[in-house]
Amino acid sequence: MRNFYEIIKDGLYFNKFELDDSVCVEYKCPLEDDYMGICSQTDYVVHVLSGKKTWKTLEDEWVLEAGQTLFIKKGATLIRQFFENDFCMLGFFVSDDLIREAVTELVDRPIKDHKRTFQFTGEELFSNNFLDSYFQSMLMFFRGKEKPSNSLLKLKFKELIGHVIHNNENPLLASYFKSVATSSIPSIPNIMETNFCYNLTMKEFAKLSHRSLSTFKRDFQNHYNTSPGRWLLNKRLERARKLIVTDSLTISQVAFECGFEDVSHFSRSFKEKFGITPSKYEEVSTTP
Repeated sequence: MRNFYEIIKDGLYFNKFELDDSVCVEYKCPLEDDYMGICSQTDYVVHVLSGKKTWKTLEDEWVLEAGQTLFIKKGATLIRQFFENDFCMLGFFVSDDLIREAVTELVDRPIKDHKRTFQFTGEELFSNNFLDSYFQSMLMFFRGKEKPSNSLLKLKFKELIGHVIHNNENPLLASYFKSVATSSIPSIPNIMETNFCYNLTMKEFAKLSHRSLSTFKRDFQNHYNTSPGRWLLNKRLERARKLIVTDSLTISQVAFECGFEDVSHFSRSFKEKFGITPSKYEEVSTTP
């Protein structure tokens, strides 16, 4: 799975501004794949300038076109590209440290806890005069000859976060920012429950949870009382069993949707757990 954040941060040919671990970028898609998996260890905001692209997470799916804006929580997504028009976007990868600083400085009233704070994976930001003006102002920086100062960049990042916090249309994101501000490190269950269905390595899961590999494994064991590998296999197989019954997917598609590298591994693991192959289970489950 491609690390979208690191591709942007380490790429030499992107028009971007960096502020410590936060990055804003004018991104013109150089990739040729129709479908791909991407992940990011930071939250990010996508504002589409032209073209069309689909972001799909465990919880939801969004088809974004010019003028639309999406907040994606740190984790993995599946991307579908459309090639009728060139895709271009503004991207804002915002570190947890910057979110904490912005919340501390900008919150002047209590933020209500939202019941979906830890379950959601993304949220659309609907167009309004402020957002439209904000993105236009950022485009001015990208079109200019001089790079904005770090202090100005920090103000612009905080301006975006502050709008989300104070906009009554974004109570879920405001609650999420509050949770980031009051936590020193991402929650292991939050990362795992919303990303288990992706074919991520243990190192990638550790990176998403902002831990070293050894610390990730230790914290995971302490919370779930089992190893990450065993937990992931069981979680993926349970999801696969539900998809076979409820969705009109092929066995190959089910394997892909549940994070298995290949169909043979999926079929073998499924039979070991449930005593029946996926194909036979599908046949039995759909027989009147």
